[in-house]
Amino acid sequence: MNIQESILSGIQLAFQNIYNHDVALDQLSLAPTRKEFEGTYTFVVFPYLKVSQTTPENTANQIGEYLKSSVSVVKGFNVVKGFLNLELNELIWLDVFKQLYGNTDLGQLQPNGQKVMVEYSSPNTNKPLHLGHLRNNFLGYSVAEILKANGYEVTKANLVNDRGIHICKSMVAYQHFGNGETPESANLKGDHLAGKYYVIFDKEYKKQIEALKAEGQSEEDAKKNAPLLLEAQEMLRKWEANDEEVVSLWKQMNAWVYDGFAKTYEKMGVNFDKFYYESDTYLLGKDIVEEGLAKGVFFKKENGSVWVDLTDEGLDEKLVLRGDGTSVYITQDMGTADLKYHDFNLDKSVYVVGNEQDYHFDVLFKIMRKLGRPYGDGLYHLSYGMVDLPSGKMKSREGTVVDADDLMQEMVDTAAHHTKELGKIDGFNEEQAAELYETLGLGALKYFLLKVDPKKRMLFNPQESIEFQGNTGPFIQYSHARIKSILRKAEQIGVDFKNPDFSGITAVEESEAGLIFLLGDFEKKIKMAGDEYSPAVIAQYLFDLAKEYNRFYADLPIFLENNPSVLAFRVALSALTAATIKKGMSLLGINVPERM
Repeated sequence: MNIQESILSGIQLAFQNIYNHDVALDQLSLAPTRKEFEGTYTFVVFPYLKVSQTTPENTANQIGEYLKSSVSVVKGFNVVKGFLNLELNELIWLDVFKQLYGNTDLGQLQPNGQKVMVEYSSPNTNKPLHLGHLRNNFLGYSVAEILKANGYEVTKANLVNDRGIHICKSMVAYQHFGNGETPESANLKGDHLAGKYYVIFDKEYKKQIEALKAEGQSEEDAKKNAPLLLEAQEMLRKWEANDEEVVSLWKQMNAWVYDGFAKTYEKMGVNFDKFYYESDTYLLGKDIVEEGLAKGVFFKKENGSVWVDLTDEGLDEKLVLRGDGTSVYITQDMGTADLKYHDFNLDKSVYVVGNEQDYHFDVLFKIMRKLGRPYGDGLYHLSYGMVDLPSGKMKSREGTVVDADDLMQEMVDTAAHHTKELGKIDGFNEEQAAELYETLGLGALKYFLLKVDPKKRMLFNPQESIEFQGNTGPFIQYSHARIKSILRKAEQIGVDFKNPDFSGITAVEESEAGLIFLLGDFEKKIKMAGDEYSPAVIAQYLFDLAKEYNRFYADLPIFLENNPSVLAFRVALSALTAATIKKGMSLLGINVPERM
């Protein structure tokens, strides 16, 4: 039984013995005591005044006295109105530390027997990845790692949007203006080459619209009648009819794009266990439409289109199949949801998609539950907000969106400039320095995008993200490197901190206890992050831990300690902090340097 469980059991007994009232353990909770008050944990008594039938102060004092006399870890208490602040026996923290230090599965909870898929990235194969994709990929990867740490069997999936009119637009432009250009001849990544022709299509299409308007057509008619658009529509029909020439070009251009994506994903530090392709899944779902009609979940209108009525769920009627028998997005997504379950027998399926698709996923999940799917209750949309940039901070290749490759490289370059200025690469050769810049630049980018609650729209400030002070990735990375330096020095002078003897320790200092308290919270934070699908929980925890370590180090200079047991303890405490930071940052997809 850990400290919190011991105290909560004591509070449960206090209610039984003082007030003759049973309270379930899961109805009781402790909060960390606020810094301005004495104590470690606080129990709030306000919700229980009907039980105690007395004032908040009396209730807190009565429970405090009971705990002080009955629970060995509680040394004393103080009461601030209805807040019972509990002061603990300092040496208890030594026992807590020993348990944590002996844990070989740091930050890994027991397997829970459940399977979950996290689907993220979902790029279109007509253009490169952009800033929005960075938040998506970092979120998806991190949530997958956090769920793994919570004991889930996790599959990372990527549903690639590799078909449709937008893909055909790039292909048509390439046919007209490409002149056989390849990524090699253009010295461009394949995804940037495809994106180049998507932009060319848009430019030439607008020219054609203006020409048709000059001939007297309305804007609406000109948009429909522009030859390039008609060609793209015809190309899509040919693709769906499996036209050999069109399919050959489609495969060639997609292959270029996938090669480009692979390089971007490698730089991002994300990966996938399973790829689904829209070209394979877009026809799925038509059988489900027939099933839904047979079950009375769907209904057919006079024009032959099929709909679902979700008014009883607070929504409206939603089209699931067009009158001509062609699929809409929801048709495909129903089929893909079944396919995922068939492939992996999932308990949960997490879709990492921007909040502009909130309504779509609300409809999809309600349909799958109405159809009685066994996985229906495990569907979850991890909806995230847009990322904005300070005006003028970053230039995009096409002037409209910020390219992911450009932004990542700019962050690495900024990290290099900043790190050289601060002189943090003394003794590094060129290769080591380049690796450090990459670690810091991408760490800054990922941390800044992940430290904000996913649901919130956010402003990404590149300059602020790279600072070595404040709530940033580099601050935590630097704290880790600093601790590793302490551990190397301890090894050089022969401190045995891997198997320390604590027998000579007679007291635990307040800043040591504060650090152990936070270290003991790691698994609780991992569980909270998993329950909330929020890497921001881990990011905030790591920032608090790095700050607490720096406070401990400032209060108690390690190598000025003369007692060998205390010295070994403090180095061991440093080692556990470094290991926790490393594990926590890995859950965010961030590497930490060994030295700086």
